[in-house]
Amino acid sequence: MENPAYRHAGVIAFGDTDASGWVHFPNIFKYVEAAEHAFLRSRGVIVFDRIEGGWPRVKVSCDFTRPLQCGESIETQLVISRIGTTSITWDFEISHADGETAAFGSMTTVRVNSHGRPQEISAAERAALS
Repeated sequence: MENPAYRHAGVIAFGDTDASGWVHFPNIFKYVEAAEHAFLRSRGVIVFDRIEGGWPRVKVSCDFTRPLQCGESIETQLVISRIGTTSITWDFEISHADGETAAFGSMTTVRVNSHGRPQEISAAERAALS
């Protein structure tokens, strides 16, 4: 990924694999979410708060290009491809330690209030994410 906004290192956990020893496909999103949350916290943006709300996912897509096994070191890269009035679209890529891409895709999150209703991304949040 060219010019990622954030890089997050990790190791594939045994509990994220299936009987074949490979990462079970929905678990790839755990690594993307961990990177997203680390990025938001690094910018002083809330991840979730019972009073302030949060950023639930409304759309995800992922292409898998190479399997991942338990114990492998990975890097998740994120870039914000679009900031709308209430939503953010993130592009992501997960790579093996050798730099080869294992999965890539995008997800859209919506800024919601404590009742789960969309709310405008504040000027402070927008500035922190830029």
